[in-house]
Amino acid sequence: MSNQPEINVDHANDLDSQDPLRAFKDEFVITDPSVCYLDGNSLGRLPKKTVTEVNSFLMNEWGPELVDGWSHWIDQAQPAGDLLARAVLGAEAGQTLVCDTTSVNFYQLCVAAIKARPGRKTVIIDSSNFPTDRYVLAGIAEAMGLNLVTLDTDGSGGPGAVKIESEFERVTADALAPHLNDDVALVTLQAINYRSGARQNLKEITDLVRNHGGLVVWDCSHAAGSIQLDFEKNGVDLAVGCTYKYGNSGPGSPAWLFVSNRIQKELRVPIQGWFAQDLQFEMGPDFDPADTIRRFQIASPSIIGIRGVEVAFEMIERAGIANIELKAAKGTDLMISLFHQWLEPLGFELATPKEHFLRGGHIIITHPDAKQIAYAMRKISKVIPDYREPNAIRLAISPLATSYREVFDGFERLRDLVVSGEHLGLAQDGNRVT
Repeated sequence: MSNQPEINVDHANDLDSQDPLRAFKDEFVITDPSVCYLDGNSLGRLPKKTVTEVNSFLMNEWGPELVDGWSHWIDQAQPAGDLLARAVLGAEAGQTLVCDTTSVNFYQLCVAAIKARPGRKTVIIDSSNFPTDRYVLAGIAEAMGLNLVTLDTDGSGGPGAVKIESEFERVTADALAPHLNDDVALVTLQAINYRSGARQNLKEITDLVRNHGGLVVWDCSHAAGSIQLDFEKNGVDLAVGCTYKYGNSGPGSPAWLFVSNRIQKELRVPIQGWFAQDLQFEMGPDFDPADTIRRFQIASPSIIGIRGVEVAFEMIERAGIANIELKAAKGTDLMISLFHQWLEPLGFELATPKEHFLRGGHIIITHPDAKQIAYAMRKISKVIPDYREPNAIRLAISPLATSYREVFDGFERLRDLVVSGEHLGLAQDGNRVT
């Protein structure tokens, strides 16, 4: 990289001055401006308006209305889902609910998809998938007597592991194809890999699995709010995701599920909650699901949580997901350039694709002392990353809340920390959250 011009702070400042999203940072609560927050892919910052909206709900709705509030709260999962779908999924109304957790929604849709393909006994996941997804699918396979195949993309193996060719944990259609046959009911992958940041080709894989008669459940937790997902264009049938990462909706905020209109009526979820009942308040003896997306809802929506989702995704819609994806690409380009300039000579390696169209809003770098470095970044350098086993540091640009200058300063402080060696003697506090 010696033939590349050196990137300095003026370059980051120029990017900020030309950034059409630069004003959005002022819409977030930032208690310490000296902190470089590069972990918005794990938990997004708090929008100022969320404070106002949640307080208004408490004082102007729940407080005075009491139980009468349910007359207008009861179906809030659906319009919130339509907003989210419009803002980040590229999907029409009536196919998305904001409800429950990603794990519950993942379980619901996986079981529903498997039951919609009776006689098929094989389900496929990848070894670099998020742990919850791997554990949940393993439990489903055991309970239903299924053959679980784990595509070993990172060398960690797993139940039914089979080695495939993979770069940066990506699963390509060509690599997946030999493992598909008329016994495969379900394939589930991440739209953006939680660790490497690699981006999958939604359309190629969805089309390939559909051509073999199976269904795909996409986990979009690290994708929604950072890239254009274009569900309608890509023919996506089933997807889940959270709202507290690039969605900026708050810790533990309600997740979402997406079921295409094409297949809604053929799917039955395993948890048959009363909110899915067609004539809900008749409270009849038999389960008769609604003919709408509500057939996938279990129970009462979290109204306080949904208020946070509405604020955040209205902001995303106002910014435009195309502008957000572009800033994510430029921001991660800046990170990779600074990696080559400052960190590669210090023994770091890049474990994320260099091509911006093959990644999302975060990158991952590896180092033998990564865990100690990530801890010291927080405690000494006032830079917030996160650490992922076995030796990786994740760094993100959350396009609405993070400036290019913040990225530059964070990488500069990381370089200075490692050069100084201060991280080596720092005792960790035993916190299991990394």
